[in-house]
Amino acid sequence: MRLTVFLAALLLPAAALADAPWGKADPRLGKALHDRSCIACHARLYGGDGSKMYTRPGRLVTNPRELLQRVAACNAMTKAGWIPKQESAVAAWLNQQYYRFDQ
Repeated sequence: MRLTVFLAALLLPAAALADAPWGKADPRLGKALHDRSCIACHARLYGGDGSKMYTRPGRLVTNPRELLQRVAACNAMTKAGWIPKQESAVAAWLNQQYYRFDQ
């Protein structure tokens, strides 16, 4: 019985992740973090407001897991200092604004 409860507790977060990869992250927080830490670099690379990073043909991100990985990688490269909850918020906002993987 204890083993069953233990295994269920381990699998529950994985099941929740499958339904909503960014959990209950706040896209409004994600937008603020994105605007503060991402726009300047993206504008330098792609011009304008940098949104071409997300809308260009052949974009690198094709699913929710890749989006979370890309946000984490950018966080590390830019030394933004985000904690995982903040990375999830940025991914949630990017998904809401550009990718729409979970809709």
